[in-house]
Amino acid sequence: MQPYIVSFIFENREVLTKRWEEQLQEVRKENYLNSISDTVYENTNQEFMNFIFESVDRNQMQANERLTNFTDRFIQTGWPLAYFTRGLQAFRRAILATLSETEHNVDQLLTLFNEVEDWIDGIINQLVTDYTGSWEDIFEMQKLSLLELSAPLIPVFEGITVMPLIGTIDTNRAKLIMENLLDGVIKNRSQVVLIDITGVPVVDTMVAHHIIQASEAVRLVGATCILVGIRPEIAQTIVNLGIDLGKFPTKSTLRKGMESALEMTNKKIEEI
Repeated sequence: MQPYIVSFIFENREVLTKRWEEQLQEVRKENYLNSISDTVYENTNQEFMNFIFESVDRNQMQANERLTNFTDRFIQTGWPLAYFTRGLQAFRRAILATLSETEHNVDQLLTLFNEVEDWIDGIINQLVTDYTGSWEDIFEMQKLSLLELSAPLIPVFEGITVMPLIGTIDTNRAKLIMENLLDGVIKNRSQVVLIDITGVPVVDTMVAHHIIQASEAVRLVGATCILVGIRPEIAQTIVNLGIDLGKFPTKSTLRKGMESALEMTNKKIEEI
């Protein structure tokens, strides 16, 4: 910013702070801040205001780096982005009000305020960029976690494992199912794997293709795959689509599949 603006902000810091605090009290009434205590809000205001005043005479690179470091803690704790954007807009109004009292040349006032506008807008843009990047990272981590949970492989008996599938199966999830399936078969030394599709709402050509690929991969590593959870409507869909599932056993329920798996591994359940 122009040296005059920098000097003006430092010389009028007390007045600007008072006006800014008044503006932030209005921001306090926003619904997204209801869960934040008054003490935390006041402390954050002071920290935020001090940070902005200390950033006035920094160059762009230094300011962006300091801003990223400053906001990282608030991003991690879930502090709303709207607080910072509304707070900076309040600071802009405080500067304009103070400038208009000291600068009576309209053209000069507009020039100075445009300078302030550009500075504030730059900070807001950086804030949005930092928050957006953080949200994207969190979203990707959550997505990966959900994917991992969506294709579990559960060992139930020696040599027998079950993979219950729930929800829609897309290409990315099918890839994860394949990876988990093969890793689990080898890790658990499985002889029989039961893929339970009871919770899969729709079995179309693509889903069936992925299941066939998974069962074929299991066969190649020396295990047998049993597809269970074939509901009547799914059976009809498979027939209508002309999908060939004859290469591996299918059962209507997990119980029937488990009975077959026990027979295949020379096991049986005896009542005590």
